[in-house]
Amino acid sequence: MPTVFQMDFPTDGPFGAERAELYKELAASIATEPGLLWKIWTENPTDRLAGGIYLFADEASARAYAEMHIKRVEARGVTSIRALFFDVIEPLTAITRGPVAGAPSAS
Repeated sequence: MPTVFQMDFPTDGPFGAERAELYKELAASIATEPGLLWKIWTENPTDRLAGGIYLFADEASARAYAEMHIKRVEARGVTSIRALFFDVIEPLTAITRGPVAGAPSAS
């Protein structure tokens, strides 16, 4: 069953185009993670937060990635990381056009 992993953490930046340039190599690395279907990168400069919403093919892949990635972010000195996991309700997601592999087509 597809699993969503949502993570966010406080940051002083950078944000916007500077963040996009800085993390290109990390994005390429994340794209190769086992079970990853996609990631949406998130940021909120006003509240000084960054993170992402990930879709994994299964919970085991999501949890394995989260364990590794949280350690990687903590190694940069980041604290107060919030990590959440969710099952995907595929029939409703299909109706609202969510990009979930295996979701049935909306009729």
